[in-house]
Amino acid sequence: MDHSSPAFDPPRDRLPTLYEVLARKTKPPVDLFSFYIYMRDQQRSVDYLDFWLDVSQHTSLCRHYVSELRRSILVETPELEKTGSTRSSYVLDHMGEMNDPAGPSTDLTSDEKVKDQNLSAFLRQENGNSNHSPQSSLGSQRSAMRPSGDRPFPAGERIPRPSFMSRNSPTRTDSGNSPAHTVARADIRASAEKILYTYLLPGSEREVMLPQGIIHDITRDIEEEGRDDPEVFDTAKDYTFQAMERDAFPGFLRAKALGNLVPPSLFLRLVFGLLALTAALWVGFTLIFLDAPKRTRAWFSSPNLTVLQEILPFTIGIYFLSSHQYHLDPILALVGLSEYTFFNFSRLEEPYVRKLLTKRALMVLFVTLFVGVCVIVLFIFVPGKRL
Repeated sequence: MDHSSPAFDPPRDRLPTLYEVLARKTKPPVDLFSFYIYMRDQQRSVDYLDFWLDVSQHTSLCRHYVSELRRSILVETPELEKTGSTRSSYVLDHMGEMNDPAGPSTDLTSDEKVKDQNLSAFLRQENGNSNHSPQSSLGSQRSAMRPSGDRPFPAGERIPRPSFMSRNSPTRTDSGNSPAHTVARADIRASAEKILYTYLLPGSEREVMLPQGIIHDITRDIEEEGRDDPEVFDTAKDYTFQAMERDAFPGFLRAKALGNLVPPSLFLRLVFGLLALTAALWVGFTLIFLDAPKRTRAWFSSPNLTVLQEILPFTIGIYFLSSHQYHLDPILALVGLSEYTFFNFSRLEEPYVRKLLTKRALMVLFVTLFVGVCVIVLFIFVPGKRL
């Protein structure tokens, strides 16, 4: 899969869709990397995203293979461009630009569906629908050696993964001016089998829960009919996309577009907030029952030290509790930071999300200031009574 930086769409005045996130058309904190971290750490269902990414990589692999084959045929036999003498050359010549594999097949236009159908038809025709033994398959032999999934980690945090398009697979270098093939036909077969044995078969290493009918159809297509074209996984890919869109993506938007903290930080703020508020109440009631002057209740002065006795602990406690309640640290939001793992931060680069978090940060600060002032004034100006 191509890891080059995608061309971002013009700034949108709305929250992104799951398709835009998976197509790498968004920026932090609602990019694919952040969604992967969310699925791994909070949703606990990263296998579904890994399955979707591997199927997308398989589709890209097939398209890359066919594109290379078309270029090779045109270089070796340029007369085919004029005569269209065979069915295979006709399919290759009329396949056009490949589609973006990020979205579900149900969202494709009629022209895009025709291109994908031509791609799968060509691969089925080339493969000859020959039977294939899973025990001696290339994918079953290599699945244990190859880490799974094309992970969306950015520079500096990407987990290295050998790609089907770059590993030391058998390559063909034809005579003359024919370009070398970086994708062999066996790589496509290995990719399809790796997906089947890793995610779909009962008891597999990272089994995903799909309807039994879908799993049965994919198993039959790969193991009995010898298919490895992208259409084999279309139903499973669409089902996974809809499941993530329904069950995971709304929570991701709430966590990243309306907040900027992860659960461990929220818990830490809750603990510190309760401790600070407990200390503030203890000091406040102690000074009231000691009938301390109002100035002494607000702060304690000594020749070498000035301590805000009630203002400081109340402010800290209310700030941390407000951050926990709204899942948002307003100071971090105002300086343009969002937490993706505990005490690891990324810049707010998505314009609409940054504007939204800035508004919410100002609201949280206003709530914190209002509640803090009310509580502090109450404890400072309430009449004291020495016990």
